Order: sequence, then C-alpha cells, then structure tokens
Amino acid sequence: MPKTVCVINGHPDPAKGHFVEALADAYAHGAGEGDHRVSRIDIAKLPVEFLRNAAEFGRPPCDAIIAERAKIAAADHVVLIYPLWMGSMPAIGKAFLEQVSRDGFMADTSGEANQMPIRKMTGKSVRLIVTMGMPGLAYRLIFGAHSVKAVKQGIFRMVGFKPVRHTILGMVEAAGAKGRAKMLARVQALGRQAR
Repeated sequence: MPKTVCVINGHPDPAKGHFVEALADAYAHGAGEGDHRVSRIDIAKLPVEFLRNAAEFGRPPCDAIIAERAKIAAADHVVLIYPLWMGSMPAIGKAFLEQVSRDGFMADTSGEANQMPIRKMTGKSVRLIVTMGMPGLAYRLIFGAHSVKAVKQGIFRMVGFKPVRHTILGMVEAAGAKGRAKMLARVQALGRQAR
C-alpha cells in the first residue's frame, strides 16, 4: 500500500554535492518507484534558531518551520539522513527537531509534571540514516551507537514513532565511488519499500 514519505536532508551545509543529499535523493527516488508520495525537507535551507528556555518551547515556531512540519504531520513514514559530527547529530539537526516539536506538535506536555507526555506521532514510522567516516561496526561496538540510540529513544520513540529503524553507513569517504554507489542502491531499495 502506498505511503506518504517525508525525507529530511539533515546536512547542515546548504551547498550542493554532499553525500547526505545524494542519499536523500536516492531514498526519494526509490520511494517514487514504489508509488509512494514524497515530500522533502532540507534543514540547512531553513531559519533554524536555538531554543534558549522552556517558554520558547511552548510557543509556536516561525512560519517556515510550521510549513515544514506540515510535511511531517502528513507523512506515514519519516526518513532523517544526517552525518555523524563529533559523535552526534549536527547541532542544527537537533535544533530543527526542537523547533518542529514546539507548541505541543509532537507531544502534548501540558499535563501534570509527573505525567508522561501524550504522544502525537503514533501511527508513524521513522528511519535514521547516519553517515560517518569511521567503520560502522566500530561505531556500534566501541562507541555503542550512543547518539543514534539517544535520537531513537529520547526523541522519536518518546513522541510515538514506531517502528524506529536506523541504517549506519560507515567509511563513506574511504568507500570510493563503487562503495558509495552500493550505499546509494541500498538506500534506494529502502525507499521503494518506504521503510
């Protein structure tokens, strides 16, 4: 059954030519081949500000963010693709997720302080695709894939996304053109299945 898919390019640089952008294109192309409806978000092209206090979190974001989060609201499946920087998601990616989450969009936190938020993203799935220079196996075994776990558990599962899957693509620079072509084909195949 066709799904509505939102593909998020989480590379912080708005310049063209990054492998993360190529992966976003490959996923979107595959989703199109699978007859899925596709929307795109490019985080680097948005006016993403850092939140400074809880009061800001309770107010609506700017109109540009509201327009982009409508794509997430309409999606059955969200794909967030980003490079691993300093062991984690680039800061603008986290800031984008905070902006999108403002004003109770992803979870209603207006209840009692000791009560879990009401999850508003139930019925949606998400896939994280994370690129890195180190071997993916080393990231998993030595570093415990801690930042991916934090994003999966602390952001997406917390607001109701399920299932929350991930794909780790290691040694991106060292893989050469042939290795990167295999990665693109793998991601395109995921897009066809919208998973």
